[in-house]
Amino acid sequence: MPYHHLALAARDIKKTHDFYERVMGFELVKVEVAPVLTGGWGKHFFYRMDGDDTRFIAFWDLHDVPGQEHFDYDLNAAGNFPPMTNHFSFSVANKTELQVKRRDWLDEGLNVLEIDHNWCHSIYTSDPDGNAIEFCTTTGEFTAQDRKHALATLDLEEFQPSPEPAMMKLWEADK
Repeated sequence: MPYHHLALAARDIKKTHDFYERVMGFELVKVEVAPVLTGGWGKHFFYRMDGDDTRFIAFWDLHDVPGQEHFDYDLNAAGNFPPMTNHFSFSVANKTELQVKRRDWLDEGLNVLEIDHNWCHSIYTSDPDGNAIEFCTTTGEFTAQDRKHALATLDLEEFQPSPEPAMMKLWEADK
């Protein structure tokens, strides 16, 4: 079952809007204004991805919410996780489209980590709140052996690393 939307709070909705609409290429299509259960109110912004009216990324712009001054908007920092543990991955059709996205991010002054994971190829950067963002294309097929290994890994209790990525490179933007 596909998801409908992923919703996150944003520290600065104007920076978030600029990033997700202009840089990521998503389109703001709807805003709901509603009370917040614990007090205060919020504007809930919905961005359509690739013209698809069934899947969105959404952001809350919160106002007058108790404790708001202590919110941490970076999901990994908030959960005390290593960087990039929690991240959002958006699909692209192929490596050519992935390279276009990489160039777009670099042109925006964003550093980009590129990894060929041997079964998918990804690029990563961060949004204005520090959340890790990924574009990814699947490059391999899944076999019965892959499934068998995945199920066996559920019980894995010691470090047995996957094969090294075929390629990993940090692309630094010209500042």
